[in-house]
Amino acid sequence: MSANANNKPAVASSTVTRDLRELDVETGNIYESIVIMSKRANQLSNNIKEELHQKLSEFASSNDNLEEIFENREQIEISKYYERLPKPSLVAVQEFLDGKVYYRNPAKEQQ
Repeated sequence: MSANANNKPAVASSTVTRDLRELDVETGNIYESIVIMSKRANQLSNNIKEELHQKLSEFASSNDNLEEIFENREQIEISKYYERLPKPSLVAVQEFLDGKVYYRNPAKEQQ
């Protein structure tokens, strides 16, 4: 995948068909790989959600009326930007395949 201006890998913005044999190369177990990717996707999702709420909280006021809500173009643009971001699950899969996700399995370490 190519890189954009921020040096982040380009991630597909829609569903991608993956070869399951690629996903279990790192762990040797497809289910363990899926758990790792899902936990990473949850981390990404929570980070994005926090960031969005922080940016939108700047626009919050105690006396919002309907006209102010519809007229705030900057708030709408921020929301649209976050809607266009790739889905956290797609980013997590790409990071996992690129070897950018740190994980460990304590059960395997005890053996």
